[in-house]
Amino acid sequence: MEARACGVYTPMPTQRALKVCPDLIMLPHTAGLYSKVSHQMFDLCETLTPLVQRNSIDEGYLDLGPCGFTTVAEIEARVRTLQQRIATELQLPVSFGIATNKLVSQIASKLRKPRGFVVVPAGGERTFLAPLSVGKLPGIGAKTEAALNARGIALIGDIPAKSESELESVFGNSWREMLATACGEDDREVHTEHEDAKSYSQQETFFEDIADFAEIERIAKRMVDELLPKVREDRKRVRTMTVKVRYPDFTQESHGRSLETASDLEAPFYPLVAPLLRAAWKKPRPLRLISVRFSSVEDGGQQLEMFAETDEKRRRLAGVLDKLNNRGRASVVQHGHQLGGRRE
Repeated sequence: MEARACGVYTPMPTQRALKVCPDLIMLPHTAGLYSKVSHQMFDLCETLTPLVQRNSIDEGYLDLGPCGFTTVAEIEARVRTLQQRIATELQLPVSFGIATNKLVSQIASKLRKPRGFVVVPAGGERTFLAPLSVGKLPGIGAKTEAALNARGIALIGDIPAKSESELESVFGNSWREMLATACGEDDREVHTEHEDAKSYSQQETFFEDIADFAEIERIAKRMVDELLPKVREDRKRVRTMTVKVRYPDFTQESHGRSLETASDLEAPFYPLVAPLLRAAWKKPRPLRLISVRFSSVEDGGQQLEMFAETDEKRRRLAGVLDKLNNRGRASVVQHGHQLGGRRE
């Protein structure tokens, strides 16, 4: 029987857990292991989308907006594949909640642990939340839940059913926020930066709007050329590349993709530029701005893969060229995109 079925939960003190479940099997803790596996788990998440918010060692959010998925079925299939990959490669049972915002996805992910998978369709947020106990809302503890029950609020759906005056008498000045929460409204964005994270990015705003794909691609590859020497200088490697475009009306789109193995060389990223640009540049309109961002940063260290020797030769060559080039102004040309084209 799983310990959870006996009433053991994650932050429960060890002594209390042993009283609740006398047959509990205790595993020795290895210092740093949890953090290491947590990083591996989130790194796998970043193979699906570059926008991953690491909330804690075992909880986070994924923004699938940049992935270009067009149907809910496609999203579900890709996330299920990720869930299975985490289970297979890390032996971790993880739960996913798919929804249009953080609030609803967080609640959905906790409904069917430890291997849950809950999808809340767009527009169905309020209907999904209504039959759940009010204690499922973030910030509602056992005592608060009991107090709300005494005021006639047992389910989340009971909150929108109350009048404004009733809500104010229960929640005070925060009644509007509580009402919005009970209706499944949440406009918080996914923030990708975390404590040990770093990213390398560069953008260029054009003097005149540009509609020439080849020219934009050349500019993006030049950004790759200027960012990767900084990565090498910091003795880091990066795995995720994101391309963002902005239109004259200031609307913008982005798309990202991750390599299987982090690199500090330009060659693995060049083939990603055109596909990412096409995926982000969805509207047939000229562009005002282009940016390239590298994230999923890892420490340098030795390559162990099949092409380690070849990569090390390329790395030494790149280091020599980095010294010959003066802060991104190329004095040595390696690739065709470094020739010609306009540069504002």
